[in-house]
Amino acid sequence: MSKIPDDIVSDVLLLLPVKALLRFRCLSKPLCSLIDSPDFIDHHLSHSLKTRSNLFLILRDWNLYTLDFDSLSSVSPAAADVLIHPLQKGGGTEAVGSCNGLLALRNSERDLALYNPATRKYKRVPVSEIEPPDRNSKTGYVFYGFGFDSVSEDYRLIRMATFVGEDDRCESFDYEYQVQVYSLKNDSWKRIKGLPYYLRFLYKPFFQVLHRRGYGVFACNALHWVMPHWPELGVNNSIIAFDIVNETFQQVPQPNWSDNQLNFQVDAGVLEGRLCAMCNCGHECIDLWVMEEYGVKESWIKLFSFRLSKSMSNLMFLRPLCYSKDREKMLLEVNDHKLVWYDWNKTSVRTVKVKGGPRSFGAAMCVGSLVPLDDGGENEQKLKKEKRKTNTKMR
Repeated sequence: MSKIPDDIVSDVLLLLPVKALLRFRCLSKPLCSLIDSPDFIDHHLSHSLKTRSNLFLILRDWNLYTLDFDSLSSVSPAAADVLIHPLQKGGGTEAVGSCNGLLALRNSERDLALYNPATRKYKRVPVSEIEPPDRNSKTGYVFYGFGFDSVSEDYRLIRMATFVGEDDRCESFDYEYQVQVYSLKNDSWKRIKGLPYYLRFLYKPFFQVLHRRGYGVFACNALHWVMPHWPELGVNNSIIAFDIVNETFQQVPQPNWSDNQLNFQVDAGVLEGRLCAMCNCGHECIDLWVMEEYGVKESWIKLFSFRLSKSMSNLMFLRPLCYSKDREKMLLEVNDHKLVWYDWNKTSVRTVKVKGGPRSFGAAMCVGSLVPLDDGGENEQKLKKEKRKTNTKMR
């Protein structure tokens, strides 16, 4: 270290995956200090995102699985591995959000954690009760979202609870939602008040459960959910955003849909940090739009139209995940059970073969990072025990 300039050492270390960096921490105190420094952690994360390196996929089903991103380009099947995590209880854990290498995990409204799968560090989220507005109501569907406030440099977990009548006579839009925000920096929850009235129409039975639409899409310091079309209530498709910096809700301007698209399904996604909108045209074609300048309606650009192919019986849902490294193709999740590489110039589709994974899933892109989480010194030992238990069950 003393013979090599620090900036050169840092530049070399930026090229390494997290697993290698964790080993190098043990070589010397100067290396450990460098790798643990906030500046290096930020630069390593930025480099990984810019070069699309250290990426992996989370496949969400009864269990959580990981897929190495680089293996998806091979013609050989990519191997899915069961993710060992702190909320392991035999299955049923949901990853409700991913940001900068951290996962927000949920077993129930009282059992939440933030987890860095690359470092195996985690943080239990303190319990905050959901309080129904009156004795005649009960908690209904609960929305979640997870993102990073770049102004205060704080990670935020958002929980938005709906309520219904105890006798089921009252619909969810009869009650105001309860929105709570957890701050990792403060390790505490706060309640957001003064909610817009239109928020009451965000939840529609079955809509959010399908394709995990209830988990907010994080882009440009905001979390996004789609308000579905309610023809009987005169409510059109719209994209609702919660600004995690200002802690306010707003409606995002949408693309100029053609006249025959207004009543069709809209979904939200994210691609390289930019907000995406997908318009499903009669389950035969899905248009993918990207917002180049956040909040500016005129900046929406249609990238392509993905059409029903011979290998699909229908086209219910599409989620953009990532560009290929040469940017000539895009990785897509289709219909909750298929990963494909789509070449929009050739309009060709290649299905990614996966072994060891679930038959149906929701996919999310993640990046391996050194973003710290601390919840005591027993993190890794507990996870090693869970891994041994899981390996024993799988034999």
